[in-house]
Amino acid sequence: MKKNNLKFFIPESESTLEAILISSGISAGFPSPADDFKQDRISLDRELIKNKEATFFARVNGQSMVDAGLDDNDLLVIDRSLEPGNNKIAVCLIDGEFTVKRLKVEKSRVWLQPENPSYKPIEVNEESQLIIWGIVTNVIKKV
Repeated sequence: MKKNNLKFFIPESESTLEAILISSGISAGFPSPADDFKQDRISLDRELIKNKEATFFARVNGQSMVDAGLDDNDLLVIDRSLEPGNNKIAVCLIDGEFTVKRLKVEKSRVWLQPENPSYKPIEVNEESQLIIWGIVTNVIKKV
């Protein structure tokens, strides 16, 4: 039996997380005077979730997408209402196993492309059972 490499979560329908947003931006160069910034409120729900009924989260387990910025234990925001297409990063169920990969579509051929040279692409063929669960829209990282 194959091990699933994603752990799924569904957003709570009634929760809204608001935090302070420093709307003038944070300098990554020389510091600017602290009294020059303006504070607003931001809702992470509104920023990260465009279609609440079709959105879910999954935690990455593995290193196959590190060159795309998806690291082990990152939290993915996935929208099931978006159309899959070439070069989009998708959560897929392939032959009974969940994975996250970049979709590569050329004519009538499809590959699930890892973003780490240590992993090989998965070619989807007639014998493959592929379900595209959704498209990754955001990644949440701990620093």
